[in-house]
Amino acid sequence: MPRETLHRIAVLTAHNVLLRRRDPAHLVSYLVMPMVLMLVFKSMLREPAQVVTGLLVMFSVLSMADVATAGLAERTWHTWDRLKATRARVPEIMIGKALPVFAVLVLQQVVLLAYGMIAVGLRPAGTAWPPALGLAVAAWCFTLLGVGTALAGVVRSQGELSTLCNIAALSVSALGGALVPYAMMPAWAQAIAPISPGYWATTMLQAAVRGDVAGTVRPAAVLVGLGLVAGAFAWWRFGKGWGRGSLL
Repeated sequence: MPRETLHRIAVLTAHNVLLRRRDPAHLVSYLVMPMVLMLVFKSMLREPAQVVTGLLVMFSVLSMADVATAGLAERTWHTWDRLKATRARVPEIMIGKALPVFAVLVLQQVVLLAYGMIAVGLRPAGTAWPPALGLAVAAWCFTLLGVGTALAGVVRSQGELSTLCNIAALSVSALGGALVPYAMMPAWAQAIAPISPGYWATTMLQAAVRGDVAGTVRPAAVLVGLGLVAGAFAWWRFGKGWGRGSLL
């Protein structure tokens, strides 16, 4: 990359890191709530992998609100047009906003997985689980980042965003087998489960915990493809000016 591009991305990233540091409420709440629920579900399901990965998927989908807020805030504050008036191009703006949020998503999942190992009894198996779990976390975070950024260019208010993320978290988790094991779901739910990103995320994370690299790669590829499509849509949407403050 040209030095000027790297400099602009670095400045935008530093600015968005500051914004994340000043408002850590989402991160804290989406860490504490699943930790409490893991202890409750532990005695009910008695399957640590199901408990940890299921609640991780559910609350990471809720974290898409934080991803989208990074872009929506510019429209709420009516500063998006000013940002586009600078020398920074749309891809540079999106990367500068994405990097801090991606780090927050990774932090959330690493902390919850570590907590699951300590408090819930999650025990990764085999020798290949560290790279498999690293791939799974990276792929899922990338998907959340792409979809969340796309949402930022579609919703018109924080209320709409919260509603969509809440509905998505419940739907994706329930249909994806995150709340109850896939085998216990009714036949109609099992039939449509593959349309839910939560199905692929839960399948991927559970395979990674088992150290099953082959079982991790396929769902990871599906999720990365979804993230790329969502990211491309967000780039096009913002590049066309559909995300301007005037839409509010």
